[in-house]
Amino acid sequence: MYSLLLLLLERTGITVTVAFVLTRSRAFRQMIGRDQMSAGDRVFLMVVFGLFGILGTYTGIPVQAKTFVKELGIFQVAPEQAIANSRVVGVFIAGLLGGPAVGLGAGMIAGVHRMTMGGFTALSCGLSTIIEGLLAGLVGQRFGRVHIPAWLAFVTGALAETLQMGIILLMAKPFEKAWELVQLIGLPMILANAAGITIFVLILQSVMAEEQRAGAVHAQKALQIADQTLPYLRRGLNQDSALAAARIIKQATQVAAVALTDREHILAHIGLGDDHHRPGATIHTEATKRVLATGQPVVTSKREDIGCQFKGCTLTSAIVVPLKREEDTVGTLKLYFARRHRINAVDLEMAQGLAHLFSTQLELTRLEIQAQLLAKAEIKALQAQVNPHFLFNSLNVIVSMCRQDPETARRLIIHLGDFFRQNLQSSLQDMVTLDRELGHVQSYLAIEKARFGSQLTVEFEVETDTLNTHLPPLTLQPLVENAIKHGLQPLDRPGLVRVIARREGNHVVILVMDNGLGMAPDRLASCLVDGCHGIGKAIGLKNVHQRLVTMFGHSYGLQLSSAVGKGTEVRVVVPVEGGALLASAGG
Repeated sequence: MYSLLLLLLERTGITVTVAFVLTRSRAFRQMIGRDQMSAGDRVFLMVVFGLFGILGTYTGIPVQAKTFVKELGIFQVAPEQAIANSRVVGVFIAGLLGGPAVGLGAGMIAGVHRMTMGGFTALSCGLSTIIEGLLAGLVGQRFGRVHIPAWLAFVTGALAETLQMGIILLMAKPFEKAWELVQLIGLPMILANAAGITIFVLILQSVMAEEQRAGAVHAQKALQIADQTLPYLRRGLNQDSALAAARIIKQATQVAAVALTDREHILAHIGLGDDHHRPGATIHTEATKRVLATGQPVVTSKREDIGCQFKGCTLTSAIVVPLKREEDTVGTLKLYFARRHRINAVDLEMAQGLAHLFSTQLELTRLEIQAQLLAKAEIKALQAQVNPHFLFNSLNVIVSMCRQDPETARRLIIHLGDFFRQNLQSSLQDMVTLDRELGHVQSYLAIEKARFGSQLTVEFEVETDTLNTHLPPLTLQPLVENAIKHGLQPLDRPGLVRVIARREGNHVVILVMDNGLGMAPDRLASCLVDGCHGIGKAIGLKNVHQRLVTMFGHSYGLQLSSAVGKGTEVRVVVPVEGGALLASAGG
């Protein structure tokens, strides 16, 4: 029995060695790594591992009760003989990988073959092989392919072989001979085949772990490249950003050349071929034209497929992948190689991963530009909301002052000019300093105080170290205007507006307060959504809130508090560092 066990382990080693060679195949690795196998994948597994089962039969050992012999020449089984074999190893792995249907199919291939070879155990061994394949499929379905623990693989394989011994005892005739056979081959086959299944499972698990490690390294490299190219691609797809990105990719990879294009021109080309693939030149490679036309990647393994018209071009292989903005192809990324058939699946995954990351960044850049344009449009909307009555009232005040107090009239004209000049300049800037914003407010107040006289008092409490803080233009003037127009103007008594700015940690807090009419809680709740005073009125408050949220995030919108008959307070919080950073970016 001990000698038989050693021989079976030796024969099992042959099957496992062939399996190890199979796992070196890239196609096989990709197949077992897919979440869902296709029908073709399942048929492939069924046939291949069915043949593994047949191999296990042919490498088996013909045995006879109490003795075992190996026939030389053509493998034949005498009627009184059986075969101690490793057939179950291939069939069992088929079931683990492909599920019950694949295990059943591989078992039928190997089992039917065993039946045709004869011997008094032919039918029982063939049937047990089919059942073992189905059993392995159920186990694989339960645990997820080869994710079964090694100890469980051994135990399950041992149980499957034990089941085969039981079927032999039930079906093989005469029973006495079957019993003698099971006594001879039972334990060796159970141990050897369980060990073979376990080793096979460990090999497959090692292959999958290797693929995952390679994928992780690949993803890390792609993310590093994307991180380094991010500052450049944020500027959009142009010659400068493409050149910087191409240099980074070339340094991080082993490719012969890297190129980026838009839909018509080469934007950058670094590496071999840069003597004739020049930035600014019209695209002339057929592979690039195909990608731009179809939006699908192109992989070429010879110079003719690249389609470069330059006779001395040394680039013989290439991966060309599309750069997209939504569904539109806006350019290409090209990785070139100098030798034929140099491209493998790892290179293709790298190129497609980079193209996806670049496309995402280009789309984010487009959205960022749109957000900036929207913010500027909102500022222009605020400018358009300047009440014509304000201009007419201002001119009327100035006209009345011309005779009574020409010097005051002159100063009001200057303030009015400053007010509109700053309104116009605000549309050209993303951020302004608090100092400049307060100057805009003071130009507005100079005219309003001339209108209302002693009925309007304005107080400023501004800490000096807050003046260089950056915030969106036209943030404070609409708040002060709302305080006067809707809070104080309806009063029959003097009113007060206070503007306070102070530093609180990494933030600057700005308060605009009035002692006017105030608002009820229900009106206050909808103020930043619909406007405080109905459609078409005080929309500036809502607009300021939305721009602050867009610039700094949802925690930086306006905060309102009010009490009927006591007044309203509007609170603006600006991040000191965030404000400076945004000002620099928009500068």
